[in-house]
Amino acid sequence: MERWVVVTGIIAVYLVVTLAIGLLAGRRATDSVAGFVAGDRSFGLLVMYFVTGATVFSSFAFLGGPGWAYSRGAAAFYILAYGVLGMTPFYWMGPRIAHLGRRFGYVTQAQLLVGRFPSRGLSGLVAILSLVAFVPYVTIQMKGAGIVIEAVTDGHVPLWLGALVAYGIVIVYVLASGVMAVGWTNTFQGIFMVTIAWTLGLYLPYKLYGGVGPMFEKIAAVRPELLVPPGLDSAGNAWPWGSYTTFILVSAVGLMMWPHLFMKAFAAKDDDTLRRTVILFPTFQLFLIPVFLIGFSGVLFPEVPPDPDFILPFMILRTDLPALVVGLFCAGALSASMSTGDALLHAAASVVVEDGVTPFKALSDGHQQFLMRGVVLAVGGVAYWAAVGGGSSLVALLATAYGIIAQLAPPIVAALYWKRATTAGVISGLLAGWITAGLFYYEVVARPLGMHEGILGLLVHVPVLVLVSLATRPQEKAHLDRWFAS
Repeated sequence: MERWVVVTGIIAVYLVVTLAIGLLAGRRATDSVAGFVAGDRSFGLLVMYFVTGATVFSSFAFLGGPGWAYSRGAAAFYILAYGVLGMTPFYWMGPRIAHLGRRFGYVTQAQLLVGRFPSRGLSGLVAILSLVAFVPYVTIQMKGAGIVIEAVTDGHVPLWLGALVAYGIVIVYVLASGVMAVGWTNTFQGIFMVTIAWTLGLYLPYKLYGGVGPMFEKIAAVRPELLVPPGLDSAGNAWPWGSYTTFILVSAVGLMMWPHLFMKAFAAKDDDTLRRTVILFPTFQLFLIPVFLIGFSGVLFPEVPPDPDFILPFMILRTDLPALVVGLFCAGALSASMSTGDALLHAAASVVVEDGVTPFKALSDGHQQFLMRGVVLAVGGVAYWAAVGGGSSLVALLATAYGIIAQLAPPIVAALYWKRATTAGVISGLLAGWITAGLFYYEVVARPLGMHEGILGLLVHVPVLVLVSLATRPQEKAHLDRWFAS
């Protein structure tokens, strides 16, 4: 039997198991919007840990991370830095957000913002902002799934078909079970992908170089520029520090502003669960160590992949591994992709309906769930089209999305901690930051020091929010007292 047939069979078994877990998980939630969006606020520590870790580390980490280590060297270390930095503030913010959610019934980010800054326009703006950022992020996951399946089946299952099958299954269980499917499939997928990553991360350097130490010794002798921070840019030149540091900053600021992560604060069963998740999250960062080792092990590989993002499956197929191992690797990579993609599709639907539709038109509980399922299909369709036709690297796509979503940080901080902030200030800041980031992204204006457009947007956003808030009428004392009451 040909190897690609065995590999395809293993992939099929993995997908069936994942689908079964996703469908069965739905039995644990009530048939309501709160059950579909927030899992009836019932997630314990195990599910919170894996739903956070597996959601953060997606195709960009499992494929884009090795791709960057292979082609850009130390530049990939930015992923290590921003994960810990971005999660830390949630130790204090998370319980506060969860408390407000339980008290006022919030299940989305925009509901919390509008609770503090009453405005249907703000709700719609956040919904649009989130949706624009979600599409490239979902595209990453679909493209990653397609890349892996196409590579390990020797092209017998092309990228378009692999992505279609994998995400057809994701869409089915998200439609059926909502966030409960996301939580329990992420737990299964998180365990699976961490196991595969560590196995390959230790095996490949040993197989090709005799160990991790000898591997880096040879790289230091032949390609020393790859081991010197901040690494190389996409053209193979030294990456400017201005770009590197702002890449880290925008990712750290934006990390917990992603609605699919932020909304998990509303799903936690209590504050201690949230705090423990934040404390334990850096242990999930250990997943990146084998991912980088895999990428570095390809630096001196005698053959060159068609794209740096292909380096992991490319090497797997050229190191004489048994078909079973290749199939399990593919399942691990699909775990990384699907564990993020399902959360993104679920959150996109929740945000669009809860924040972009219901503030303007009252809908029954059943109609809201029906519309959410329609949005899952629509966002999945657009992202699939972009994944099949797009040419950007996985990490570049993610960096673009972070520049958009980081603009939600100032309004959230203002809502939680600054009593003088006003609705006009928050809306003005959001618009100013978003427009500024867009102007720099499309190179209408040159970026100073190569800074990331998201950080440049924040440098305009924050002063505008503060100045407009100070120039407009403060919110009513009764409203503030109710919001800030313990």
